[in-house]
Amino acid sequence: MASTASTAPPVSTPPRGAAQVLVASNRGPVSYEVGDDGALRAKRGGGGLVSGLSAIGPDADALWVCSALSDGDREAVRRGVGEDGVRMLDIPADVHADAYNGIANSVLWFVHHMLYQTPLEPVFDAEFRRQWASYEAYNRAFAEALAQEAAEGAVAIVQDYHLCLVPGMLRELRPDLRIGHFSHTPWAPADYFRMLPDDIRARLLTGMLGADRLGFLTHRWADAFTACCAEFAGGVGDTRIGVHGLGADADFLRARSHEADVEERIAALREEIGAGRRTIVRVDRTELSKNIVRGLLAYRQLLDDHPELLEQVVHVAFAYPSRQDLAVYRDYTAEVQRVADEINSRYGTAGWTPVVLHVKDDFARSLAAYRLADVALVNPIRDGMNLVAKEVPVVCDEGCVLVLSREAGAYEELGEDAVPVNPYDVIGTAAALHEALTMPAGERAERTKRLTAAATALPPAQWFLEQLNALQDQAS
Repeated sequence: MASTASTAPPVSTPPRGAAQVLVASNRGPVSYEVGDDGALRAKRGGGGLVSGLSAIGPDADALWVCSALSDGDREAVRRGVGEDGVRMLDIPADVHADAYNGIANSVLWFVHHMLYQTPLEPVFDAEFRRQWASYEAYNRAFAEALAQEAAEGAVAIVQDYHLCLVPGMLRELRPDLRIGHFSHTPWAPADYFRMLPDDIRARLLTGMLGADRLGFLTHRWADAFTACCAEFAGGVGDTRIGVHGLGADADFLRARSHEADVEERIAALREEIGAGRRTIVRVDRTELSKNIVRGLLAYRQLLDDHPELLEQVVHVAFAYPSRQDLAVYRDYTAEVQRVADEINSRYGTAGWTPVVLHVKDDFARSLAAYRLADVALVNPIRDGMNLVAKEVPVVCDEGCVLVLSREAGAYEELGEDAVPVNPYDVIGTAAALHEALTMPAGERAERTKRLTAAATALPPAQWFLEQLNALQDQAS
C-alpha cells in the first residue's frame, strides 16, 4: 500500500535488487480481472512505453510503477499477485478519483487543451482545493514508491500530466537519481496557463522543474512550457528540454492489420460502405479535443456543396467512448450520435448510409478502416501528437490523403504532405475534404510515401531509448 503522507524522509539506502531504470505512469502495462471462479486474469497492454522497456532488454533491472485502476487491480495488490518488473500502487479509490478525474482530466487537461468555456468555468473553489490535495497525495505516493525502488543513481522517467509533481517530490527524496518527465499532451501558452491560481501554477512548474530533463512531443509544446517558466518561475534553471516526436510502429501495424480478424472486419465494412464508394475515415476517442462534431458538420457541408458526391462517398467514423464518468463527455458523445443520425436521415437512401458510425471500441475494426481509407480526417482543436494521423498512411492499402488540423502536434512533422485545415472552419474543412477526394492518384501515392517516412521516423522503442540515453548522458 503506497503511503499518501505529505512528507517522507530521504531514502538513503536502496533495496537489494533495486531498479536501474524506472517508469512511472497512471496506467501500467498490465491489468487484472477477477473471474467468476475468483481467479485473477492478467491482460497485457501495448504502446510506446511497453515497446521501450522491451527494447532495453531483460538485464536492465527495469521497473514500471503504476496505479491500480480497477477492482481487479486492487485485488491483485491485496493478494500479492503481480508481474516481474511491475509495481502497482493501491492508492485509495477516492484519492485516485479526485486526482485523476477532478484535477488531471477536469483541470489540467482542460487548461492544456484550452477547452474551458470561460464565462462559466473554471471555478477554483473549496472543492477544487480538496481535490488538489488528493492530486498531491497521489503524486506523493508515486514519488515515495520510486524512491523506495530505485538503485543508487538510477534513471526514472515519469509520464504525463497526471504526475507533474513527482519530479520535484522525488528530487527531495532521492537527489542521486536522474529524473525525466515526458508530456504526452500540449502545453498551454502562458496567457492561458495564467488562469490557474498562483500557488497551484507555481507547484506545477516547480514539480516539473525537479526533473533533469523534460520531454515534449513538439517544439511548439516545449516552447510553450519554457515561456510559462520564463513568466512564472524565472526560467527553467538547470533542467534541459528535449523534443521527441513519438512515431508509429510500422512493423507491428503492418503485421497486425493483415491478421484474420482484421480481414473479417474489412469484409463487414465493405458491406456497410457499398461497392465502388470512396471513404473518409476517422478513428478517435470521444474526447472534447478531437472535434468529431465539426468533422461531421464538414462532411454534411461537403454533401451540400457537391451533390455529385451523393451516394459516392461514405464517412466511416469510429468514435469510441472516453471518460464517460464525466457528464460533459457523455453529453459530447450523445451529440456525435445525434449529428450522425441527422446526416443519415437527411441524405441517406435505401442503398447508401452516408455516415457509418461505430462507438464500440474495436482495434481490429480500426485497422480495417485504416486499410480502406481514401481520405483520413484528423481535425482536433488541439492535440499533443495524434498517432492516428501517423498510423493511417502506414496501413492504408491504396494510399490515402491526410486532412490534418494545424493544431495537431503531428502537423509539425506531417503538415507539408497533408491537406491542412483550421479545425474551427467547417466550410474550409469541407473544401479540404473535396480537395482530398479529387487529388490525382499519382500525387496521393507520393504524399502517402512521404507521410509514411515521416510518421515512422521515431518508432516507440527508439522514442523511449532516445530519452533514456539522453538522461544517462547527462549523468556522465
